[in-house]
Amino acid sequence: MSNESSLAERVTERLSIATLTGLPIRYYIAVLAFISLALFPSVFPVLTVLQMVAALYFVMFVISWDFVSGYTGQVSFGHTLFFAIGGYATTLLNLEYGVAPAVGVVVGVALAAIAGLLLSLPALRIEGHYLALFTLLPPLILLQVFQMYRDTFGGSQGLRNAEPLIDAGDFVATANASYYLTLAAFVLVFGVTWVITRSDTGAIFTAVKESEDAVTSVGINPNKFKVYAFVVSAAIGGFAGALFVHTPAGSASPSQLLELSVMIEILLAGIIGGFGTITGAVVGGFLIYWGLEWFSRLDWTIPVIDVTVGSIHNLLFFTLLLLMLLYLSEGLVPWLTEKGTQLRTRNRDDEPNAVADGGRTSENRTLHRCYESCVELLDQFTNDDR
Repeated sequence: MSNESSLAERVTERLSIATLTGLPIRYYIAVLAFISLALFPSVFPVLTVLQMVAALYFVMFVISWDFVSGYTGQVSFGHTLFFAIGGYATTLLNLEYGVAPAVGVVVGVALAAIAGLLLSLPALRIEGHYLALFTLLPPLILLQVFQMYRDTFGGSQGLRNAEPLIDAGDFVATANASYYLTLAAFVLVFGVTWVITRSDTGAIFTAVKESEDAVTSVGINPNKFKVYAFVVSAAIGGFAGALFVHTPAGSASPSQLLELSVMIEILLAGIIGGFGTITGAVVGGFLIYWGLEWFSRLDWTIPVIDVTVGSIHNLLFFTLLLLMLLYLSEGLVPWLTEKGTQLRTRNRDDEPNAVADGGRTSENRTLHRCYESCVELLDQFTNDDR
Protein backbone atom coordinates (compact mmCIF):
# COMPACT_ATOMS: atom_id res chain seq x y z
CA MET A 1 0.00 0.00 0.00
CA SER A 2 2.84 2.35 0.83
CA ASN A 3 4.44 1.60 -2.52
CA GLU A 4 1.18 2.41 -4.29
CA SER A 5 0.90 5.69 -2.38
CA SER A 6 4.49 6.51 -3.24
CA LEU A 7 3.78 5.77 -6.89
CA ALA A 8 0.69 7.98 -6.82
CA GLU A 9 2.74 10.81 -5.35
CA ARG A 10 5.43 10.40 -8.00
CA VAL A 11 2.87 10.32 -10.81
CA THR A 12 1.19 13.43 -9.41
CA GLU A 13 4.56 15.15 -9.24
CA ARG A 14 5.32 14.11 -12.81
CA LEU A 15 2.02 15.41 -14.11
CA SER A 16 2.48 18.73 -12.29
CA ILE A 17 6.19 19.19 -12.98
CA ALA A 18 5.35 21.77 -15.65
CA THR A 19 3.38 23.78 -13.11
CA LEU A 20 4.76 26.04 -10.41
CA THR A 21 2.30 27.74 -8.05
CA GLY A 22 -0.51 26.99 -10.47
CA LEU A 23 1.12 28.35 -13.63
CA PRO A 24 2.71 26.33 -16.46
CA ILE A 25 6.50 26.38 -16.35
CA ARG A 26 6.65 27.88 -19.85
CA TYR A 27 5.60 31.21 -18.36
CA TYR A 28 8.50 31.12 -15.93
CA ILE A 29 10.90 30.18 -18.71
CA ALA A 30 9.53 33.03 -20.82
CA VAL A 31 10.04 35.46 -17.94
CA LEU A 32 13.58 34.15 -17.45
CA ALA A 33 14.33 34.62 -21.15
CA PHE A 34 12.89 38.12 -21.08
CA ILE A 35 14.97 39.05 -18.03
CA SER A 36 18.08 37.71 -19.77
CA LEU A 37 17.33 39.84 -22.83
CA ALA A 38 16.57 42.84 -20.63
CA LEU A 39 19.98 42.53 -18.95
CA PHE A 40 21.82 41.99 -22.24
CA PRO A 41 23.15 45.58 -22.63
CA SER A 42 24.59 45.55 -19.12
CA VAL A 43 26.60 42.39 -19.82
CA PHE A 44 27.83 42.74 -23.41
CA PRO A 45 29.67 45.54 -25.26
CA VAL A 46 27.78 47.98 -27.43
CA LEU A 47 28.71 46.33 -30.74
CA THR A 48 27.31 43.01 -29.53
CA VAL A 49 24.20 44.83 -28.35
CA LEU A 50 23.70 46.22 -31.87
CA GLN A 51 24.15 42.73 -33.28
CA MET A 52 21.39 41.53 -30.99
CA VAL A 53 19.24 44.39 -32.27
CA ALA A 54 19.77 43.12 -35.81
CA ALA A 55 19.12 39.55 -34.65
CA LEU A 56 15.81 40.49 -33.05
CA TYR A 57 14.64 42.23 -36.22
CA PHE A 58 15.69 39.21 -38.28
CA VAL A 59 13.61 37.02 -35.98
CA MET A 60 10.65 39.36 -36.50
CA PHE A 61 11.11 39.00 -40.26
CA VAL A 62 11.01 35.21 -39.85
CA ILE A 63 7.88 35.40 -37.70
CA SER A 64 6.11 37.55 -40.30
CA TRP A 65 6.96 35.04 -43.04
CA ASP A 66 6.00 31.99 -40.98
CA PHE A 67 2.69 33.59 -40.00
CA VAL A 68 1.39 33.33 -43.56
CA SER A 69 3.52 30.58 -45.10
CA GLY A 70 3.64 28.20 -42.15
CA TYR A 71 0.04 28.54 -41.05
CA THR A 72 -2.00 29.00 -44.23
CA GLY A 73 0.35 27.19 -46.61
CA GLN A 74 0.84 30.23 -48.87
CA VAL A 75 4.59 29.82 -49.29
CA SER A 76 5.97 33.25 -50.14
CA PHE A 77 9.41 33.87 -51.61
CA GLY A 78 8.94 37.62 -51.69
CA HIS A 79 8.47 38.81 -48.13
CA THR A 80 11.47 41.10 -48.42
CA LEU A 81 9.14 43.33 -50.45
CA PHE A 82 7.31 44.31 -47.27
CA PHE A 83 10.47 44.82 -45.24
CA ALA A 84 11.79 47.15 -47.94
CA ILE A 85 8.54 49.08 -48.33
CA GLY A 86 8.38 49.78 -44.60
CA GLY A 87 12.06 50.66 -44.31
CA TYR A 88 12.43 52.78 -47.43
CA ALA A 89 9.13 54.62 -46.94
CA THR A 90 9.95 55.91 -43.47
CA THR A 91 13.57 56.70 -44.42
CA LEU A 92 12.55 58.74 -47.48
CA LEU A 93 9.93 60.62 -45.49
CA ASN A 94 12.47 61.40 -42.80
CA LEU A 95 15.41 62.39 -45.02
CA GLU A 96 13.53 64.20 -47.80
CA TYR A 97 10.61 65.78 -45.96
CA GLY A 98 11.68 65.86 -42.33
CA VAL A 99 8.81 63.65 -41.19
CA ALA A 100 9.22 62.37 -37.64
CA PRO A 101 10.33 58.72 -37.48
CA ALA A 102 7.26 57.67 -35.48
CA VAL A 103 4.97 59.04 -38.20
CA GLY A 104 7.12 57.47 -40.89
CA VAL A 105 6.86 54.07 -39.21
CA VAL A 106 3.06 54.28 -39.24
CA VAL A 107 3.10 55.20 -42.94
CA GLY A 108 5.53 52.38 -43.69
CA VAL A 109 3.33 49.82 -41.94
CA ALA A 110 0.25 51.07 -43.79
CA LEU A 111 1.99 50.91 -47.19
CA ALA A 112 3.30 47.41 -46.46
CA ALA A 113 -0.19 46.25 -45.49
CA ILE A 114 -1.63 47.73 -48.69
CA ALA A 115 1.08 45.99 -50.71
CA GLY A 116 0.20 42.73 -48.95
CA LEU A 117 -3.45 43.19 -49.86
CA LEU A 118 -2.67 43.96 -53.51
CA LEU A 119 -0.37 40.94 -53.74
CA SER A 120 -2.69 38.54 -51.93
CA LEU A 121 -5.72 39.09 -54.18
CA PRO A 122 -4.19 37.81 -57.45
CA ALA A 123 -2.33 35.16 -55.43
CA LEU A 124 -5.70 33.56 -54.63
CA ARG A 125 -5.86 32.31 -58.21
CA ILE A 126 -2.63 30.32 -58.03
CA GLU A 127 -0.98 27.91 -55.62
CA GLY A 128 2.05 25.72 -55.10
CA HIS A 129 5.26 26.55 -56.92
CA TYR A 130 3.43 29.04 -59.14
CA LEU A 131 2.54 31.05 -56.03
CA ALA A 132 6.14 30.91 -54.84
CA LEU A 133 7.39 32.23 -58.18
CA PHE A 134 4.66 34.87 -58.28
CA THR A 135 5.69 36.24 -54.89
CA LEU A 136 9.38 36.09 -55.81
CA LEU A 137 9.09 38.56 -58.70
CA PRO A 138 7.82 41.77 -56.98
CA PRO A 139 10.92 42.26 -54.77
CA LEU A 140 13.17 41.58 -57.76
CA ILE A 141 11.27 44.21 -59.74
CA LEU A 142 11.49 46.67 -56.85
CA LEU A 143 15.23 46.05 -56.59
CA GLN A 144 15.64 47.00 -60.26
CA VAL A 145 13.58 50.16 -59.69
CA PHE A 146 15.89 51.12 -56.83
CA GLN A 147 18.89 50.61 -59.11
CA MET A 148 17.34 52.69 -61.91
CA TYR A 149 16.51 55.60 -59.61
CA ARG A 150 19.65 55.44 -57.51
CA ASP A 151 19.59 59.19 -56.88
CA THR A 152 16.35 58.73 -54.97
CA PHE A 153 16.80 55.29 -53.44
CA GLY A 154 20.58 55.17 -53.08
CA GLY A 155 21.16 52.25 -55.46
CA SER A 156 23.00 49.27 -53.99
CA GLN A 157 24.21 51.36 -51.04
CA GLY A 158 20.72 52.33 -49.99
CA LEU A 159 19.72 55.25 -47.79
CA ARG A 160 21.55 55.91 -44.55
CA ASN A 161 21.55 58.31 -41.62
CA ALA A 162 17.83 58.16 -40.90
CA GLU A 163 17.00 59.89 -37.65
CA PRO A 164 16.84 57.42 -34.72
CA LEU A 165 13.51 56.93 -33.04
CA ILE A 166 15.23 57.49 -29.71
CA ASP A 167 18.22 59.84 -29.55
CA ALA A 168 19.80 59.50 -26.11
CA GLY A 169 22.67 61.88 -26.80
CA ASP A 170 25.74 59.69 -27.25
CA PHE A 171 26.26 56.55 -29.34
CA VAL A 172 26.26 54.02 -26.49
CA ALA A 173 23.14 55.42 -24.84
CA THR A 174 21.33 55.59 -28.18
CA ALA A 175 22.33 52.01 -28.98
CA ASN A 176 21.02 50.79 -25.63
CA ALA A 177 17.79 52.75 -26.04
CA SER A 178 17.35 51.29 -29.52
CA TYR A 179 17.90 47.83 -28.07
CA TYR A 180 15.09 48.19 -25.54
CA LEU A 181 12.79 49.62 -28.20
CA THR A 182 13.62 46.60 -30.36
CA LEU A 183 12.97 44.23 -27.47
CA ALA A 184 9.56 45.84 -26.89
CA ALA A 185 8.76 45.51 -30.61
CA PHE A 186 9.80 41.85 -30.55
CA VAL A 187 7.56 41.11 -27.56
CA LEU A 188 4.68 42.89 -29.32
CA VAL A 189 5.15 40.96 -32.58
CA PHE A 190 5.53 37.64 -30.79
CA GLY A 191 2.52 38.34 -28.59
CA VAL A 192 0.23 39.38 -31.45
CA THR A 193 1.11 36.40 -33.63
CA TRP A 194 0.93 34.06 -30.63
CA VAL A 195 -2.58 35.20 -29.72
CA ILE A 196 -3.85 35.03 -33.31
CA THR A 197 -2.39 31.62 -34.12
CA ARG A 198 -3.75 29.97 -30.97
CA SER A 199 -7.22 31.49 -31.45
CA ASP A 200 -10.10 30.21 -33.59
CA THR A 201 -8.63 32.22 -36.46
CA GLY A 202 -5.37 30.32 -36.11
CA ALA A 203 -7.27 27.03 -36.17
CA ILE A 204 -8.91 28.09 -39.42
CA PHE A 205 -5.49 29.04 -40.84
CA THR A 206 -4.28 25.51 -40.16
CA ALA A 207 -7.45 24.01 -41.61
CA VAL A 208 -6.99 26.07 -44.78
CA LYS A 209 -3.48 24.71 -45.14
CA GLU A 210 -4.67 21.13 -44.66
CA SER A 211 -7.77 21.25 -46.87
CA GLU A 212 -9.51 24.28 -48.34
CA ASP A 213 -12.39 22.07 -49.49
CA ALA A 214 -13.06 20.95 -45.93
CA VAL A 215 -13.12 24.57 -44.77
CA THR A 216 -15.50 25.53 -47.56
CA SER A 217 -17.79 22.60 -46.75
CA VAL A 218 -18.54 24.03 -43.30
CA GLY A 219 -19.48 27.43 -44.71
CA ILE A 220 -16.21 29.29 -44.18
CA ASN A 221 -14.61 31.27 -46.99
CA PRO A 222 -10.92 30.27 -47.00
CA ASN A 223 -9.95 33.17 -49.28
CA LYS A 224 -10.94 35.69 -46.63
CA PHE A 225 -8.57 34.14 -44.12
CA LYS A 226 -5.76 33.77 -46.66
CA VAL A 227 -5.98 37.48 -47.47
CA TYR A 228 -6.20 38.34 -43.77
CA ALA A 229 -3.06 36.32 -43.01
CA PHE A 230 -1.18 37.90 -45.91
CA VAL A 231 -2.09 41.45 -44.90
CA VAL A 232 -1.22 40.94 -41.22
CA SER A 233 2.04 39.25 -42.20
CA ALA A 234 2.92 42.12 -44.54
CA ALA A 235 2.10 44.69 -41.86
CA ILE A 236 4.36 42.91 -39.36
CA GLY A 237 7.17 42.78 -41.91
CA GLY A 238 6.72 46.47 -42.72
CA PHE A 239 6.65 47.31 -39.02
CA ALA A 240 9.93 45.50 -38.38
CA GLY A 241 11.58 46.98 -41.46
CA ALA A 242 10.46 50.51 -40.60
CA LEU A 243 11.74 50.31 -37.04
CA PHE A 244 14.99 48.65 -38.07
CA VAL A 245 16.18 51.54 -40.25
CA HIS A 246 15.78 53.95 -37.33
CA THR A 247 18.32 52.06 -35.21
CA PRO A 248 22.14 52.32 -35.38
CA ALA A 249 22.18 48.68 -36.52
CA GLY A 250 20.06 49.13 -39.65
CA SER A 251 19.61 51.14 -42.81
CA ALA A 252 17.33 51.18 -45.83
CA SER A 253 19.63 49.13 -48.05
CA PRO A 254 19.01 46.15 -50.36
CA SER A 255 21.57 44.03 -48.51
CA GLN A 256 19.60 44.30 -45.27
CA LEU A 257 16.01 44.43 -46.48
CA LEU A 258 15.50 43.36 -50.08
CA GLU A 259 18.10 41.07 -51.61
CA LEU A 260 17.35 37.43 -52.38
CA SER A 261 19.99 36.27 -49.88
CA VAL A 262 17.92 37.81 -47.07
CA MET A 263 14.86 35.85 -48.21
CA ILE A 264 16.84 32.61 -48.40
CA GLU A 265 18.07 33.04 -44.83
CA ILE A 266 14.50 33.71 -43.68
CA LEU A 267 13.25 30.57 -45.44
CA LEU A 268 16.01 28.50 -43.86
CA ALA A 269 15.29 29.92 -40.40
CA GLY A 270 11.58 29.18 -40.61
CA ILE A 271 12.06 25.64 -41.89
CA ILE A 272 14.99 24.72 -39.64
CA GLY A 273 13.19 26.00 -36.53
CA GLY A 274 9.90 24.33 -37.39
CA PHE A 275 7.52 25.27 -40.21
CA GLY A 276 4.21 26.55 -38.89
CA THR A 277 5.27 27.30 -35.31
CA ILE A 278 5.93 30.76 -33.93
CA THR A 279 8.36 29.27 -31.43
CA GLY A 280 10.18 27.53 -34.26
CA ALA A 281 10.48 30.84 -36.11
CA VAL A 282 12.14 32.40 -33.06
CA VAL A 283 14.52 29.47 -32.52
CA GLY A 284 15.37 29.24 -36.21
CA GLY A 285 15.86 32.98 -36.53
CA PHE A 286 18.36 33.16 -33.69
CA LEU A 287 20.07 29.98 -34.88
CA ILE A 288 20.62 31.29 -38.41
CA TYR A 289 21.70 34.80 -37.40
CA TRP A 290 24.06 33.87 -34.59
CA GLY A 291 25.22 30.70 -36.35
CA LEU A 292 26.45 32.71 -39.33
CA GLU A 293 27.99 35.27 -37.02
CA TRP A 294 29.78 32.65 -34.92
CA PHE A 295 31.10 30.71 -37.91
CA SER A 296 32.44 33.90 -39.49
CA ARG A 297 34.56 34.60 -36.39
CA LEU A 298 36.23 31.18 -36.18
CA ASP A 299 39.91 31.35 -37.07
CA TRP A 300 40.55 27.61 -36.91
CA THR A 301 42.65 26.38 -39.80
CA ILE A 302 41.23 23.41 -41.67
CA PRO A 303 43.92 20.80 -42.44
CA VAL A 304 44.68 19.78 -46.04
CA ILE A 305 42.95 22.78 -47.64
CA ASP A 306 44.78 25.20 -45.28
CA VAL A 307 42.03 27.79 -44.95
CA THR A 308 40.32 29.20 -41.86
CA VAL A 309 36.74 28.39 -40.98
CA GLY A 310 35.86 32.08 -41.00
CA SER A 311 36.96 32.53 -44.61
CA ILE A 312 34.50 29.88 -45.82
CA HIS A 313 31.90 30.22 -43.06
CA ASN A 314 28.95 30.44 -45.45
CA LEU A 315 29.96 27.20 -47.18
CA LEU A 316 30.37 25.30 -43.90
CA PHE A 317 27.30 26.70 -42.18
CA PHE A 318 24.96 26.09 -45.11
CA THR A 319 26.36 22.57 -45.46
CA LEU A 320 25.47 22.00 -41.82
CA LEU A 321 21.97 23.33 -42.48
CA LEU A 322 21.67 20.98 -45.45
CA LEU A 323 22.39 18.03 -43.17
CA MET A 324 19.82 19.31 -40.67
CA LEU A 325 17.21 19.50 -43.42
CA LEU A 326 18.01 15.91 -44.42
CA TYR A 327 17.83 14.45 -40.92
CA LEU A 328 15.49 16.92 -39.18
CA SER A 329 13.06 17.63 -41.99
CA GLU A 330 10.23 18.47 -39.57
CA GLY A 331 12.29 21.21 -37.88
CA LEU A 332 14.22 21.50 -34.65
CA VAL A 333 11.35 22.38 -32.29
CA PRO A 334 8.95 19.65 -33.53
CA TRP A 335 11.81 17.13 -33.42
CA LEU A 336 12.62 17.97 -29.80
CA THR A 337 8.93 17.79 -28.96
CA GLU A 338 8.60 14.35 -30.55
CA LYS A 339 11.67 13.00 -28.77
CA GLY A 340 10.42 14.38 -25.48
CA THR A 341 7.03 12.72 -25.96
CA GLN A 342 8.76 9.40 -26.59
CA LEU A 343 10.85 9.86 -23.45
CA ARG A 344 7.83 10.65 -21.29
CA THR A 345 5.97 7.64 -22.67
CA ARG A 346 8.91 5.37 -21.91
CA ASN A 347 9.23 6.71 -18.37
CA ARG A 348 5.51 6.20 -17.71
CA ASP A 349 5.88 2.61 -18.88
CA ASP A 350 8.77 2.19 -16.44
CA GLU A 351 6.72 3.28 -13.40
CA PRO A 352 5.17 -0.17 -12.70
CA ASN A 353 8.65 -1.69 -12.93
CA ALA A 354 9.88 0.77 -10.33
CA VAL A 355 7.13 -0.30 -7.90
CA ALA A 356 7.85 -3.98 -8.51
CA ASP A 357 11.48 -3.25 -7.68
CA GLY A 358 10.62 -1.86 -4.26
CA GLY A 359 9.97 1.68 -5.40
CA ARG A 360 13.51 2.26 -6.63
CA THR A 361 13.91 4.51 -9.68
CA SER A 362 16.68 4.81 -12.22
CA GLU A 363 19.80 6.78 -11.36
CA ASN A 364 19.11 9.36 -14.01
CA ARG A 365 15.53 10.10 -12.98
CA THR A 366 16.44 13.68 -12.01
CA LEU A 367 18.13 14.25 -15.36
CA HIS A 368 15.13 12.82 -17.14
CA ARG A 369 12.78 15.09 -15.24
CA CYS A 370 14.84 18.16 -16.08
CA TYR A 371 14.86 17.16 -19.72
CA GLU A 372 11.14 16.42 -19.63
CA SER A 373 10.44 19.89 -18.24
CA CYS A 374 12.30 21.49 -21.14
CA VAL A 375 10.48 19.30 -23.63
CA GLU A 376 7.16 20.00 -21.92
CA LEU A 377 7.82 23.68 -22.52
CA LEU A 378 8.53 23.10 -26.22
CA ASP A 379 5.54 20.77 -26.48
CA GLN A 380 3.18 23.34 -25.00
CA PHE A 381 4.54 26.12 -27.21
CA THR A 382 4.25 23.96 -30.34
CA ASN A 383 0.78 22.67 -29.52
CA ASP A 384 -0.42 26.20 -28.84
CA ASP A 385 1.11 27.39 -32.12
CA ARG A 386 -0.69 24.67 -34.07
